[in-house]
Amino acid sequence: LARSWPEAYLGMGLTAEEVARRWSITRADQDSFAFHSHRKAHAAIAGGLFKEEILPVEARITETRPGGAVEVRHVVFETDEGVRSDTTEEALSKLKPAFAAGGTVTAGNTSQTSDGAAAVVVMAADKARAMGLTPLATLRSFAASGVDPDVMGIGPVEAIPKALNLAGIALADADFFEINEAFAAQAVAVQRLLNLDPDRVNIHGGAIALGHPLGCTGAKLTVTALNAMARRKSTYAVVSMCIGGGMGAAAVLERAG
Repeated sequence: LARSWPEAYLGMGLTAEEVARRWSITRADQDSFAFHSHRKAHAAIAGGLFKEEILPVEARITETRPGGAVEVRHVVFETDEGVRSDTTEEALSKLKPAFAAGGTVTAGNTSQTSDGAAAVVVMAADKARAMGLTPLATLRSFAASGVDPDVMGIGPVEAIPKALNLAGIALADADFFEINEAFAAQAVAVQRLLNLDPDRVNIHGGAIALGHPLGCTGAKLTVTALNAMARRKSTYAVVSMCIGGGMGAAAVLERAG
């Protein structure tokens, strides 16, 4: 890409700036989206909605105190730490652009750099029955699509309709959407270009509040969708994300039973 299309060989933050410019996503649009991501995530944590999908991790912390005394503490991590329950749109509006002078993409309306791990088991239905396992859902379809690299954030706009078509359902049939929030700019653009109801997108917040552990996020979104489907007795959910370099991926899940 650097050789064949150098003008499109951009850092991810600059692609978000390009999406904001091309589709007229304002700084206020982005900060408002980021604020609501934190608010929804905080409400989900307060309501215990993530407990079923989070495996607590214990860490052993060794600290040397003044005088040489060594203290060992055991800390259990069971809550995502990036959620800012006290943030406001006003506070977010005061942050400086992170990627371009005069830009609109900031640290506050961008997904957080995070560590994480997630796992999803996929197998044939007859294999699950043979092993005595009860499926949570059926992977009804999966699709990947390409877009221009300099606006990689709109990848879901191409991938989601393709996955829905393969699943044989319409956009309106999906009960909710888990779409990775790499940047508020691209997340807002995807919502608008697909005419999605904001109340059905990232219903418990997204990566701006909860983090975007690269390599893990797709599985994490799927786990969150599976648990939300079970709680809400949903029939269909869509999971999607953009991919650096100019791609989008999407999957349609159908709740078992």
